[in-house]
Amino acid sequence: MADAELAKKMLRGILQANKGGVSLSRLQSEYKELTGEHIPHKQMGHSNLDTLLASMPSLVRVERNRSGEMVCFASGAKETAHLAKVVARQRSSKKTGRPHLVNTQMRVKPAAPLVLNAKPQTSLRQPNHRGRGGGRGGGMSNQNTSSRKGNPPPDKRMTLPSRFQKEVHAHLSRNSQQTAPSNLNESFGSGKGRHYNPQLVQSRIREILAKYSNGFWVSKLPQIYRELYKQDLPTEAIKDLETWTHICIVEKTCSSNPERLLYPAKEQTTTSSSSPILNPPASPATLSPDLKQKLEELLVKYSSGLWAHALPKLFQDTYKTKLPGHVLENLDLLSDICTIDYPMPDNPKRAILYRRSSTGGGGGEDENCNRRNSSTSEEELRVRKELGRRLSNQAVPPLQIPKEEYPSVLVVEATNTNGVILRYIGEGYSQAQESMEDEMREFYGMDQNSPTPVSSLSSGQLVAVRAEEEEEILRAQVCEVMTDKVKVYYVDHGFSEVISKNKVFELHEKFFKLPFQATKCKLAGLEPFCQEPAVLKKFEMMASGKILLAEILERGQTPLVVLYDTSQDDDININAACMKALQDKTLASPLQVNSAYMNVTVSSVCSDGTIYCQLPSRGFAKMNETLEKIETYFHSQVTSEFLVSRPFCGKGCLARYKGKWSRVEITNLHGSRVLDILFIDVGVQASVEVFELREIPPPFLRDLVAIPPQAVKCCLADLAVSVGSWTPDAVQWLREKVLNTSDCSMKVAKVDESKRCIYVHLFTDKNFHDPARSLNHQMAQSDLFKQQPDVFLTSHSPARIPTPTSSTKTCSTGDSTNGCPTSANVPAKPHFRRALSGPKSSALSSPSSSPQLPPLLELPSIGNNMDVYVSLACHPGHFVLQPWGDMYRLVVLMGEMILYYNKTEAKPLNIEKNQVYAAKVENSWHRVLIKGVLNSGLVSVYELDYGKHELVSCTQLRPLIKEFRQLPFQGITAQLAGVKQRQWSEEASIVFRHHVEKKPMVAQLEAIQEATNPWERKLTVFLVDTSQEEKDIWVHDIMAEFADELTNEL
Repeated sequence: MADAELAKKMLRGILQANKGGVSLSRLQSEYKELTGEHIPHKQMGHSNLDTLLASMPSLVRVERNRSGEMVCFASGAKETAHLAKVVARQRSSKKTGRPHLVNTQMRVKPAAPLVLNAKPQTSLRQPNHRGRGGGRGGGMSNQNTSSRKGNPPPDKRMTLPSRFQKEVHAHLSRNSQQTAPSNLNESFGSGKGRHYNPQLVQSRIREILAKYSNGFWVSKLPQIYRELYKQDLPTEAIKDLETWTHICIVEKTCSSNPERLLYPAKEQTTTSSSSPILNPPASPATLSPDLKQKLEELLVKYSSGLWAHALPKLFQDTYKTKLPGHVLENLDLLSDICTIDYPMPDNPKRAILYRRSSTGGGGGEDENCNRRNSSTSEEELRVRKELGRRLSNQAVPPLQIPKEEYPSVLVVEATNTNGVILRYIGEGYSQAQESMEDEMREFYGMDQNSPTPVSSLSSGQLVAVRAEEEEEILRAQVCEVMTDKVKVYYVDHGFSEVISKNKVFELHEKFFKLPFQATKCKLAGLEPFCQEPAVLKKFEMMASGKILLAEILERGQTPLVVLYDTSQDDDININAACMKALQDKTLASPLQVNSAYMNVTVSSVCSDGTIYCQLPSRGFAKMNETLEKIETYFHSQVTSEFLVSRPFCGKGCLARYKGKWSRVEITNLHGSRVLDILFIDVGVQASVEVFELREIPPPFLRDLVAIPPQAVKCCLADLAVSVGSWTPDAVQWLREKVLNTSDCSMKVAKVDESKRCIYVHLFTDKNFHDPARSLNHQMAQSDLFKQQPDVFLTSHSPARIPTPTSSTKTCSTGDSTNGCPTSANVPAKPHFRRALSGPKSSALSSPSSSPQLPPLLELPSIGNNMDVYVSLACHPGHFVLQPWGDMYRLVVLMGEMILYYNKTEAKPLNIEKNQVYAAKVENSWHRVLIKGVLNSGLVSVYELDYGKHELVSCTQLRPLIKEFRQLPFQGITAQLAGVKQRQWSEEASIVFRHHVEKKPMVAQLEAIQEATNPWERKLTVFLVDTSQEEKDIWVHDIMAEFADELTNEL
């Protein structure tokens, strides 16, 4: 009962904080954001959320708004007013808009969300921010809202870190209309109005580049300069870097990443002696124009970078000729077409190549231009042009695409998947539209001063219209004028209607300010089938009229998106579902209960006991025939057009399986270069790099899309042990029996539609009439299912492990090539399945006697600032920071760990407490510290790079090899400075978490508590949110104020 009352209090707090109402999906999301759980309607005795809310009329009132969306309002109870203030305070500190809240039910994507979802380079600092003076402890007062166009109070601004100075200067150099550079913070320079000695700085930068001849990030320059010369780099020097072409070259890697690289001018690159890759004397000094052009074509396909080691195979596959060996031996030869980065300092052979932009900074300008004009359809441009002739002093601004990667959208309709009409949901979009329409309803009221209908109408004119069914006033464009009626298009709602002329009014100038809200998008992957009736019918059924999540892949005039329905337990990829509507069901493998099938091939045996079978069918024969044609086609093509440059979840493409091209579906992305795929005709999952994928050639696309997946998911029937509880011996025994055997037979016992699984009796010959000869019977009579946990757990800890429920997870699958098993606690749904690659060793492996730990994370001195990402926040006394400077190195490391550990055999480990291992958590591999071992087969681990505690199966642990021990552990615990440490209440912890967790911030170092082990170090820092335009938010001020409020209320 206490849980039900708490749920009601939390719901009331959310409703009271949203005075204008909150949608059902947003209510669910805000509740989960506050509590970490979904609204427990089932535990409270209701089958769905709607019936729960209907049973609480004293708490909530549910209405349908003009958009057809169900909106919840508070019923006016006041006993939890202070909780409402908690929620309101959280909301007031957020950035503009909260449509991202719908995302909370979405699967974790990407595996390194801090890189793709948090972009401090652009979000921490706005280009027109003024500088900050001293006052490290004072913080920003909440009452200080002075505009940055005026003179900011010098004692209330935080010192601007050099990273942000650089970005401000870079932006100003590309946008002459911005404020002058002299208005910026000068704390790292030589002071406002002072001059510096360019010759001295140039000579020093030349010395630095001699040490780092392969280049480094511009953001690192101030730190390197200060360490070498004990002086701060002048601010103006950062701005002048791009003009010193005789000293250095400044290059932007790609349009999606505003960070820049700095490397020596061309005349220095060949003379440097400190390059980690030495030039062989016999190597050519330059590349031929043809070779250079081909390499540039490959780099164009991979805007997020390409590993140098991938070049030879990629070059061979694409151009049918061998890459000259001297290219990899001397990467400096590529310096005029790409920039070279070494994310693993200990391994100079591991380099990432980034295509060089045609002009410095051009990528950023193009992206800004796209963003300004994004979502502006040709129809809207034509309307504005017409309006410009009629109302020369009025113009409707273009609609901006939301900044977040996953905005919520209301789908209106689609007659073509290349032009789906939708509206963005959230503040600044749907909320601004409703406010405008409320104002329009008052302005065009029914009193004596109400405007009169327009006397003359013309096509293209913008007007105000009183809707036919409801007494609403909406903005519309005249499409066609008839005798006494007029056809109008509602520019904010995306549909047309024929109405009487007396309902059309002149649109007042104040209603021209809001952009047209109805816009268009393009569904990724469906471009060749954009008008297929089956696709449009499926889309209408699954998406029209619903609020969905939109993953924006490409920001352009018509954004390229993937839509997800997150309202169910499992997220539904709308794009992928529409693609599956093109499948020809007659080509699927025929399966009926009590039917027997011969010539069955078992293509995969998963570590949880699930098997995948291929059955003879028309679809299987057609698939093989088409793939053979594709093999021949690829051999005849010399082009880079089939390289996959924009991967996304649900995309269908091709990858190599046992040396031949096979159909795959992308199931998960880990950053921009590593992804998980499913071979849909084999049932094998794998992790690959993006350069290993190929697009399906257009001549064969329709044929392949029509063939359903040929791998049928099966389970062995009549076994006492359920899927997910198989022992390694049982899995190995079954693999040895059935893999590489093409004449198996099976008899169908049951079809489970809910689990999409077929229960069968499996035979290694054609004697399916005798049940005693089935593998099911043989396994049931054997000792294969007797668990022997001590084989895996030779070191136990009797201590109880206090792992929070909210972060406790069990590993869900086996993963490696031999498919080690999962524990009984593991769900049946597998994520990683691989074919057997070799026999499993029975020897125990253990960490080396003196394992090498990474070097300690370098920290600034006391009183200085550092850019951080808050990966975890429990309360002001405990949160985890990640330094932003080398965060891309962590992404690279985790991608390498995924590729390495998903391809290696799992061996029983001698698990030792307080030792470092690699552990698979969900879909990613992490560097972890063993905190304790349970007799159940679960292990408590601490993620050393993210600061989270997890429970994983012992089978998901691997030795952490030396290559992955070079990068310092990135997670460091901290406590908030400026507040008295205490036992923080749940409400205070909620406020703190939602101000800082999963956000890029600026941390000012107050104290360092050193320790023997790197994971025991602790910092005391001030945290500052610099994302708002008007002011900086010092988090300790908020928490002190909140603590005072609670004290006063008590």
